Amino acid sequence: MKPIQSYDKNRTLEEIRDHYEIEIELAHKLKSASKQDRYYLYSDLYNELFRRVPNHPQLISKTSPEDTARAVKWQMLLLERFLTADATFMEIGPGDCALSYEVAKQVKQVYALDVSEEITKASESPANFHLIISDGCSVPLPAQSINVAYSNQLMEHLHPDDASEQLQNIYNALIPGGCYICITPNQLTGPHDVSMYFDEVATGFHLKEYTVSELHNLFRAVGFSRIEVYLGSRFYVLKFSLTLLRLSEQFLSVLPIPLRNTFAQSLPFLKLLNCIRIVGIK
Repeated sequence: MKPIQSYDKNRTLEEIRDHYEIEIELAHKLKSASKQDRYYLYSDLYNELFRRVPNHPQLISKTSPEDTARAVKWQMLLLERFLTADATFMEIGPGDCALSYEVAKQVKQVYALDVSEEITKASESPANFHLIISDGCSVPLPAQSINVAYSNQLMEHLHPDDASEQLQNIYNALIPGGCYICITPNQLTGPHDVSMYFDEVATGFHLKEYTVSELHNLFRAVGFSRIEVYLGSRFYVLKFSLTLLRLSEQFLSVLPIPLRNTFAQSLPFLKLLNCIRIVGIK
């Protein structure tokens, strides 16, 4: 176990450790489950996590309108370049649905797919918004019906055996020329789940964290014709060289782990790699 270097500002060390132990327990059930069992376990185990960890950051963030507004604003910086008034938008893993509600102001139709009703509960929603509870892998919408698909902090939560299947289902739902925008943490700067305080690799509900190179290969394998990557912050988003990002990853991956971690946490590599923003165009 690594010494804990930093703390969640809203929770004590004991609360973080309790969260860690519960999430490790539940993640083990999901990792060891059969494919058939995983179809219902995604929903059941996430609902159980949110019930047993009432101070989970995703639940606490619902009580902070300022944090929610900031998160929506920086995501819209990337999304707005892909949205049109006649578009149909699909968000996979919408959380509190705040982003989907904002997108609904700019497009014709919004679908939000999630495995848990616990975190998506809301008293009111836009007329052109529809929440769909899914099994965590399928996309129960007609083929070629979506212009823009989007996920933020979702890919890493999928069982590795399900990742390519879900990606294929997203691809099938897109119209020709449609795009899937995927934001996920980079494995080389992680872990990024609650196990960051205790382990060298993700062991909680981040069942697998990816590199840009791995995602590029997965996107190509399911049929995306063009792949783009973007860098950004709360204030800007710009298209970047996929080749340069992959070369940066290759450099880090050959280093001994202690040296790799030192480089990965330095400002240049954090800016380049910490948050992957990859876009597949059909």
